Amino acid sequence: MSTEPGQPAWIEQPPPAGSFRSIFKWGDPGAFKHPNDRLYHVLKQNFDLTDADFHEPRKAGLEPVPDSLPGALSGSQVSAFVSLLGPDNVRTDGYARLKAGSGKSMFDLFRLREQKLPALPGAVLYPRNADDVRAIVRLCAKKKVPVYIFGAGSSVTRGVECTRGGVSLDLSRHMHRVLAFSAVNQTVTVEPGKLGPDLEDCLNQASEIFGAPHDYTVGHFPQSFEFSTVGGWVVTRGAGQNSTYYGKIEDMVLSQTYVTPTGDIVTKPYPRKATGPDIDQIMIGSEGAFGILVAVTLKLKRYQPNHTRRFSFLFHDWASGCAAMRETMQGEFGFPSVFRLSDPEETDLALKLYGVEGTPIDLLLKLRGFRPGKRCLLIGSCDGDADFTRLVLRKTKRICRRHGGASATGFVTRKWEHGRFRDPYMREDLMDFGVVIDTLECAVNWEQLDHVHQTVRAYCHERPKTIVMAHMSHIYPQGANLYFIFIARMEFAEFQKFHRGLLDAIARSGAALSHHHGIGKMMGPWMKEQLGEENLALVKAIKRHFDPKNIMNPGGTLGLD
Repeated sequence: MSTEPGQPAWIEQPPPAGSFRSIFKWGDPGAFKHPNDRLYHVLKQNFDLTDADFHEPRKAGLEPVPDSLPGALSGSQVSAFVSLLGPDNVRTDGYARLKAGSGKSMFDLFRLREQKLPALPGAVLYPRNADDVRAIVRLCAKKKVPVYIFGAGSSVTRGVECTRGGVSLDLSRHMHRVLAFSAVNQTVTVEPGKLGPDLEDCLNQASEIFGAPHDYTVGHFPQSFEFSTVGGWVVTRGAGQNSTYYGKIEDMVLSQTYVTPTGDIVTKPYPRKATGPDIDQIMIGSEGAFGILVAVTLKLKRYQPNHTRRFSFLFHDWASGCAAMRETMQGEFGFPSVFRLSDPEETDLALKLYGVEGTPIDLLLKLRGFRPGKRCLLIGSCDGDADFTRLVLRKTKRICRRHGGASATGFVTRKWEHGRFRDPYMREDLMDFGVVIDTLECAVNWEQLDHVHQTVRAYCHERPKTIVMAHMSHIYPQGANLYFIFIARMEFAEFQKFHRGLLDAIARSGAALSHHHGIGKMMGPWMKEQLGEENLALVKAIKRHFDPKNIMNPGGTLGLD
């Protein structure tokens, strides 16, 4: 722990092997990002805390996970899986089962800290290939054993929770191979357990590894990029932070193979087709409820980092920033890659954390009319061919200036890029001292954007001493993603009540409940309202076709049961 005088006792050692903390800690066990002094001051000021409140972490989860936990499979069931996979690929110890049944939602973090165990799988299985997956699914269908899927465990929607026991298939140990690469088609086919950095490292060196004429990228960089898998991206309809140019994962998928209880679903890698409803889009986002993804072919773009151009602007208010973004997206000259506008509350906190508040620069901004509580920060970048990025940058800057924006240069965007995958590390630090930071995101069209923004913020601010920020990211000609972040001191019971109310506020405002995190079991209760009765009935009919015995990720996923 940090022991400097006046400094919070942030934990700075990797969690003990086999501990609860080693399961709920984000990312690299030896990596940390502590709140800086300015954020620490904000926390004390907003939540009536003193240095004494940060002297001793509470419920830090350093205790070992018991080796024996309830819900294990019978000996005969375990033996059947060992016969299929070998003893090294079947685990029934408490730690493996708890890890496979836990994601990174705030529900998971609270429960693990308080050792209120979620429903656990009876065993964790590590299939070596698609044939192993087929054999497991056949056996589970015959024995009516529930089947859950685990990739890297970064789900924030209770997506990996094994509500009815059964088995959890961890696809990341073995199933992370590149199955095919085509420079001619500009595609790559991979197994679902492939981690984001491993895939990008391979593609960024395609000229060397595959003898390709160019290096490539998928362009998919979610905040969980370092610790999430390709399969997880696909089955949750994920989006990366550069999606305004590269698209969401459903725009990148060309074909897939799924194993279902009624047989394999295999689509073909055509660039477009008119052969009836799109089976790929039916399967993308199915979150393991229809079957198990065992291979996916992705479209590629050329890797041209030397052409990336960065920019940032400060606007006088939210309305002018939104108008500049909409005009840019509807200008038909190309899209920026990162394109992200913070609302006034997020902007003020960002400028405080960047050390701008109270400086001569801050005074100059105020004199120019960029006032706290009103001003909004936009950051962005352009990717692609050199001429293309030059055009997009020039036209985007012209539009931003026309709406009163003042350039803050590419420095701000570079600073954001430097830490964009590291912010989740602060969640453990804050929860160690009773402070919760969590997010919910939704999708809106331009006409409803202001109403959704005001409705959700108003709900959050009904609770005293709650910081709520929002930014607009993942932008389209027709609308955008609104991403809400709240910080508050609360215990688990209060968090659950607040979180339900927040989801109600998003649904009531008319927004799509999720833009890229998926649904999991957390948002299942809202799916009937979201989809409508007839649409949900159609999804349930598809579920019955693929999974007549309801063994695939049962217990609330997508609101199906």
